[in-house]
Amino acid sequence: MDGIEIFVNGQAQDCSRTSPHTRLLDWLRAEGLTGAKEGCAEGECGACAVLVARPDGPEGSRWTSLNSCLPPALAFDGQEIVTAEGLGTAAGPCSGEDLHPVQREMADRGGSQCGYCTPGFICSMAAEYYRPDRRPGQGRKETGSREVGEQHATDHECGPNGFDLHALSGNLCRCTGYRPIRDAAYALGNPLDADPLLDRQNRPAPPVKHTRTGGGAQFLRPETLGEALEVMQESPEAKLVAGATDLGVEVNLRHSRPPLLLAIDRLEELRTLSFDDGRVEIGAALTLSEVERGLDGRLPLLAQLFPQFASRLIRNAATLGGNLSTGSPIGDSAPALLAMDATVVLCSLDGEREVPLSEYYTGYRQSVRKPHELLRAVRIPLPLAESTAFYKISKRRFDDISSVSAAIALQVADGVVNSARIGLGGVAATPIRAFATEESLTGQPWTADTVATAAGVMAGEGTPIDDMRASALYRQAMLRQALLKFHAEKATALEAAK
Repeated sequence: MDGIEIFVNGQAQDCSRTSPHTRLLDWLRAEGLTGAKEGCAEGECGACAVLVARPDGPEGSRWTSLNSCLPPALAFDGQEIVTAEGLGTAAGPCSGEDLHPVQREMADRGGSQCGYCTPGFICSMAAEYYRPDRRPGQGRKETGSREVGEQHATDHECGPNGFDLHALSGNLCRCTGYRPIRDAAYALGNPLDADPLLDRQNRPAPPVKHTRTGGGAQFLRPETLGEALEVMQESPEAKLVAGATDLGVEVNLRHSRPPLLLAIDRLEELRTLSFDDGRVEIGAALTLSEVERGLDGRLPLLAQLFPQFASRLIRNAATLGGNLSTGSPIGDSAPALLAMDATVVLCSLDGEREVPLSEYYTGYRQSVRKPHELLRAVRIPLPLAESTAFYKISKRRFDDISSVSAAIALQVADGVVNSARIGLGGVAATPIRAFATEESLTGQPWTADTVATAAGVMAGEGTPIDDMRASALYRQAMLRQALLKFHAEKATALEAAK
C-alpha cells in the first residue's frame, strides 16, 4: 500500500489507505473537493465529471473528461486529475483572473442555475476547450438569415469556434438550462499560449504505475500481460477493470464487492491498433474515443456507431473489449462487429485462439471465454463492404440504451447482392447474426421487391420479448423498417450521385 498517490490540481494526495472499492468521486469528496456531485451513480448525468491527463501519442497528453462515480480511486495511482475547483487556479496566472475561461463564460451567460451539474459541465467543456484539433470555423453554415450548427452524418453540431456540442452529451442539466450552456460553449476562444493546462498537453502523460494493495480486498495493476494472465490462472474470480463503466454500476447500485480487482486498461499489449494485409486489429483495452481517433473514419460502420454509443464521457473510459466481454444483448458494438465478420482473440498462459464473434456468445451474458482467458483484441477482415449502416432505436437520441439495433453491410455489384452480413441487438438473449435475412438477400437483385421480402424475413429473426424498453411487436417492426430504410437511403444516395 506504500507510495500510492494521486496528483490532484497539481498536488500529490496520499491514497494508501483507500479501499479498492472506493470510487474516485467518494475519495475526492473526502479530500474536500466537493464540486463533483453524485447524480445517477451509473455514468449517465455527468455531475461527477473530472479531467484526467491521458496519453495522446508518445510525446503528448490530452485532458480527458471522465465520470468519477464509476472507476475506483486506486486506478488513478500516479495519475494527474484536475477538478472544477482546480481549473481556476490553473488558468488564473495566465488569464489575470481567478476563473477559468470556461467558468467565466458559464457565469457571464447564465449557464449555471441551481449549480448542481455545473462543475461536471465545466470539466467536460474544458476537455473540449483544450482539444488539440479544435479550430474556429469548423462545422458552420448559413441557412437563410440564421447561422446554425452544421448537422453531420454523425449528428455532431459544432459552433463557430469549432466546439463540438456532442462533447457535452453525457452531461444533463436538471434545470433545462441548455441554451445558455451552449451559448457559453460557443463563446469560448482559444487557450492562451501561457495557459499551464494547454502547455501540459505538450508533455507525455504520467507513466503507468505498478499498483498492488494488501489485506482484505485487493487492487492489482500488473506490469505486463504475462503477469495479468498468471493472476487470472491463479485467481479466476478476479474482476477485470478497464473503463469500469460496467463494474462501477455493479459496485454502486448492486453493492458488488469483488475480492480482487485486476486493472488491465494500461497494458500495452492490449492497446494496439494496426492495419495489416487483410485485416484491422484493435486492442481490447483502447477506449472507444481512442479507437475513434485512431481509425479516423476508415471503418465507416464503426464511424456511424461511435456517436450513438452512450456519451463522450463514457466513450473516454469504456473499451471495446469490455463492451464485448460484458455480453449484454443490447450492447452497441457487437451488432456492428458482427456485420463486419469480426473475430476476437482470446489469450491465456496456454497461448492464443481466434474465435468468430458470431460463435463467441453461448447464452445470456455467457461466452466461450474461459475464466483464465483474456480478450486481447478484435480483428476485422478487409476489404470492407461498400454499403453499410448502423441503426439504433432508443427512447433518447443519445446517451441511452437501445431497444433494438441493426448493423447492415452489403456488397452489391451490377445490381446484384454479392454478400450480406447483418448484426442485430436487442432481439435475443445474445447479439446475433441475421443469417436467414442474409441468405434471402445474397444472389438476389437489389430491388425494392427483394428488400421487401427480406425485410419480412428480418422481422422474424431472433426471439424478441416484451420489456420496459419495447414490446416484441415493436422490435419486429423496427427490424423490418431498418432494412427498408437502408434500401431507401442507398437508393437516394445513388440517385444524388448521378
